[in-house]
Amino acid sequence: MTNERSLGIEAPPGAVPATPISLAIDGGVAVVTLCRPPVNAIDDDWLHRLDEVLDLAEADPRVRVLWIRSAQRVFCAGADLSFMRERFATEAGRAAMIAFTRRLQEAYARIERSPKVSLAEIGGAALGGGFELALACDLRVVSGQARLGLPEARLGLLPAAGGTQRMTRICGEAVARRLILGAEVIAGTEAVALGLAQWQAPPEELHALAGSIAARIAGLPGAALRECKRCIGAALDPEQDGYEVELEGSGALLALAETQALVRQFLDKSA
Repeated sequence: MTNERSLGIEAPPGAVPATPISLAIDGGVAVVTLCRPPVNAIDDDWLHRLDEVLDLAEADPRVRVLWIRSAQRVFCAGADLSFMRERFATEAGRAAMIAFTRRLQEAYARIERSPKVSLAEIGGAALGGGFELALACDLRVVSGQARLGLPEARLGLLPAAGGTQRMTRICGEAVARRLILGAEVIAGTEAVALGLAQWQAPPEELHALAGSIAARIAGLPGAALRECKRCIGAALDPEQDGYEVELEGSGALLALAETQALVRQFLDKSA
């Protein structure tokens, strides 16, 4: 992919990257690459950089798709252990962990609410907060060998960065109870079967498949993608009348010159 704009420095092999998350924008696709070796562990710097990257991608009117992937074998293994160790020992530290989790919830909610379509490419382990990041995305494509799960109950904890809520919405109560209460870690093949991911590919084909999905979606009108996401969100919100949201969105789209040109072209071809 030829980058029109690259944000974040690519480190030479073996070097520590200058940023835990890099951003490269190519036309309608913003490639968000997790690059904090060895396992893309989440800490304050990681979360701050994620917010920066989202700011930049959302401000670019060309971007239709946020493609989140990893430069490591692991997608994201969740919270940084040293980060947890520093805070776990005291009451004040534990309170700070709750505050940090709230910030993580807010960052993941930004991805979920974004008008951009988000795609997670998961080639390796995505556990705890790492899998919660993927669950916040609209779409997930996995390697059959990937390992996915929310195993926090093993430590007497719970997946509190939105994991209990999103997993239940995505795959239903029965599957969420099985995986969260059983602290199960499953393979990518089973994740697709359970509805937690939409596509699966062999490891050597995963990147190409994710790229083709991102490019296909990026070729669609941004306003239509935005309104479609809004309507899907309304279907999950009991406070909204999704049918009215559909009508509002349709009216807004029909008023656009881009939509009018595309519909006219389609009708002319069909005549």
